[in-house]
Amino acid sequence: MSRPQFLRDFWYGLSSNQRFLIRKLYYFPADLRDKFLGKTHKYVPSRGDIYTGSPASATEYIKQGELHLQHLKQYIDLQPDDKVLDIGSGVGRSAIALSTYINQNGSYDGFDVVKQGVDWCNNRLGKDFPNFNFKYVPLFNDLYNTSTLKATEFQFPYEDASFNKVFSVSLFTHMTIDEIQHYLHQIYRVLKSGGYCFSTFFLFDETDEAHISIQKDFNFPHKFKDYRLMNPNVVSGNITIHKTKLKSMITEANLELVTIVDGFWRGQNEVEDRNEYQDIVVFKKT
Repeated sequence: MSRPQFLRDFWYGLSSNQRFLIRKLYYFPADLRDKFLGKTHKYVPSRGDIYTGSPASATEYIKQGELHLQHLKQYIDLQPDDKVLDIGSGVGRSAIALSTYINQNGSYDGFDVVKQGVDWCNNRLGKDFPNFNFKYVPLFNDLYNTSTLKATEFQFPYEDASFNKVFSVSLFTHMTIDEIQHYLHQIYRVLKSGGYCFSTFFLFDETDEAHISIQKDFNFPHKFKDYRLMNPNVVSGNITIHKTKLKSMITEANLELVTIVDGFWRGQNEVEDRNEYQDIVVFKKT
C-alpha cells in the first residue's frame, strides 16, 4: 500500500519511537473494535503493534502470510522438512503460515532488529511450536531503532551451512548497498550447498528509471550511483537498486542468480498474474 509522498516525508522525519507511538494511537480504535467483536487471533498482533508492511485485520494478516508461503513453495520449492531462516522476521507475518507447514523434521529460525516483534513471536508461536525460534539482534536501522551495532559488522548467529532455504520479505528494501552486500555474504555462509534464497527488492533499469522517479505517491526521486532513494535523510526508508548492480552483488557473494520476477509496485506493470507488490529475486548456493 502506498501513501502520498508528503506523508512519507513527514513519517520518515520522525524518530522510530515516535513512529511506533503514533501507529499505536492511530490504530487504537480499530484494535478496540476487533477485540470487542472477537476478530482477534492468538498469533496476530494488534494493528498498532504491526510495524512492518500494512497494518491489517487478523484475517488479512494471515492471508498475507499465506501468500508468502505460496511464493516460497513456488519459487524455492519449500518443503515441510526444510531448515528455514527468515531474515527480518518482523511480527510473524510469514511464520504464522509456516507454522502449519513446517513439520517436526524441519525447523524455522528468524531474527529481527525490533525487540517487541521478537518477544511477541517467542511468547506466541515459540511456545506452541518448539521448532520455531526467534532472535533479537540490536542492529542500527534509522527506520526502526537507534542501536549502535552496524549491520555491516553483524554475523548471523548461526553455524555455517545451517539452512537449506533462506528468505526475506521487504528486508532489502530498507537497507543500504553495503549492508545488503554483507548480508548476501552471510546468506552464502549459512546456506547449505544447493540451498536457495527468496528475497524481495525494489529494482529498476533504464526502461523504467524515469517513471519510478516521478510516479504518483510512490517514487524514488533521489539518484545515486546504481540506486535511488525515496528520502535521502532516512537511508533505510526505501531503496531501489539497478538490476545490473544487484546481479553483480549476488555474484560477488559467490551466489548464483536464478530469476527475477517483477512486482507491480511500478504501477504500469500491474497485471492479474503478478500478486507480489515488490520484485522477487531468487538465488542459490551452488
